[in-house]
Order: sequence, then C-alpha cells, then structure tokens
Amino acid sequence: MRKYSVVAPEWWDYTTIDDELVKDTAKLTVKDMEQLSRPGFKVVMYDTIEEFYLAEALEYIEAWKKSSPDNPGGICGPIGPTEQLPLVARIVNATGLNLKKLDAHFWGMDEWVQDGKAVGVNHPLSFAKCDKELCFDRIDAKLRMPAKNLHFPTGDLKAYSKTYDQFHCFLMQGGQGDTKHWAFNDPLPRKGKYAKEPPTPEEYCKLSTRIVNLHPITVMQNARTSGGGNIALVPTQAATVGPVETWKADKVSIWQAGCHDNAFGMRLTTLMLSKKIADAAVPMSLLSNHPNVQFNFFRPGLGSCAVEMH
Repeated sequence: MRKYSVVAPEWWDYTTIDDELVKDTAKLTVKDMEQLSRPGFKVVMYDTIEEFYLAEALEYIEAWKKSSPDNPGGICGPIGPTEQLPLVARIVNATGLNLKKLDAHFWGMDEWVQDGKAVGVNHPLSFAKCDKELCFDRIDAKLRMPAKNLHFPTGDLKAYSKTYDQFHCFLMQGGQGDTKHWAFNDPLPRKGKYAKEPPTPEEYCKLSTRIVNLHPITVMQNARTSGGGNIALVPTQAATVGPVETWKADKVSIWQAGCHDNAFGMRLTTLMLSKKIADAAVPMSLLSNHPNVQFNFFRPGLGSCAVEMH
C-alpha cells in the first residue's frame, strides 16, 4: 500500500509518490529542465516576465486567428495566471482583430461553487467576473465576440461540455497549482475503491466537466493567492473542465511564473511528463498522455530545491 499524504491523509496527493522520484526531482537544475522536451512535450523558457506574459497573451490571439465562420473556435483560458488578460484586450484593440467577424470563442475553465451551484459574477472571487473585467469588457465593442461565444462552467455543465464538440478548441491554456492540477482537476479523496491506490490514469481521464470537492492544499493556496489569506472567503467546491474536454483541445499550454506552484512542484511535473510517468495523485502528470503539451517557464522563477532557511 502506498504512503499516506503528509498534508491530508484522507486524500491522494504528490506526497504519496515514490521516494526515488522525489530525489530525482529535487536534483534537477534549470539547465536539466531545458533538456526534458520530447516529441509531444515541449519545455520553453523566458528570461523576462514581460516576455513571458506577452507570449501567453499572444496565444489567445493566435488561437482566435484560426477561427472562422466555417470553423468557429478559440481558446480555453485560466484564472491563475491573470496577468495576460489585459494584454490580450490591448492587442485585440491595437490590431483591430475582429473577434465577432471571426466567430471566435472563449471557454472559462472553472468556477467556484457554493450551495451546489456555480457562483455568480457578484462573488468577489468569481472567475467569470475576472475574465470579463480584465479582458473582455476592455475589448472595443465593435471587435468583441458576442456573449453567446463566452462559455463558462456554470448552470448546465453537460451543455458546457458539449460546446467542445460544437466549436474547435485550438488551445487549452492553464497554470499549475500546489496540488499539481490544471483547472481544478485535483487528486481524489482516499476512500472507497481508492482507499489503497489512487485511480488509474485511464479512470481519471474519463472525468468530464463536473463539480469537485477541493483538496485542502488548493483551498489554502487560493486563500493565499487570491484572498489575502482569508480562508473563510474561499469555497471548498468548484466546477471544472475535465480531462475529457482537455483531450479535445489541439494543444495544452501550461504557464508557470513561479508564483503559484513552487520550485519542487514545477520540476516534478516536468520530469513526469518528460518520462511519461502518469499518476492520478499528481493530476498534471496525466497530460503525459496528451499528444501536444507545452510547459512555459519564467526562468528566474524556477528557483532551486536547495535548503535555504528564512
């Protein structure tokens, strides 16, 4: 039987992985990480934070340029990071990119849930509110896509999931949380049939858009990054895009500036994807089975796993 989590024994998470994998991860230098690309998985480094977020914003533009009335589609994007969002609006306005004419689309990848349903834009932590305020409401009305082309995992989640068949998701963009998730694809609780072993990669990858219970690490992280540490403000459930929809995206692009997950976590998932080690206790590692994944790093944000007391 595998180790119990040292953080939340009732859950699976990355602290239950093999000790040798932990040791190999901690040894990785930034130069080592640059060598971990393989066919289907690319590691890209940026030396300035300005270049990093501009490149992330340009992925929106490149995805929308592929859309047309005959093949409408676009990008699924995250909240975390958010720094790219105002840049997206500025580029659209400066270049006159007519999203309405292109029939461009956008998917929000997740939303908080309270009392069994997704929160509205009046909630201070609403992801849809953030997307609109930082990006879409800033786009010139003549260029802006219609509201019906914005898809958020609220209300009928089956209808949301179907939009990935109705429109072409050229790119799914995301960040990586402390639980090594994309969107809110957290590790599962350690109970029932998963009391001794986590779900197999095949089992986990059958999950589609759904309401999930959040791992305690995720709740703590979001209190720190979005709520000034006020954990009472953070819901413990969310609606999230699943692996099923993720595999319908042509490409998955993960952006890590070093302000969400830490030095060890960024190294761990990079190594696991490079070596095709898929483990549902480390959900991001499941992307090793996706045919086109890119990890993007702000090189100075990678830090090291050396002991340093503060």
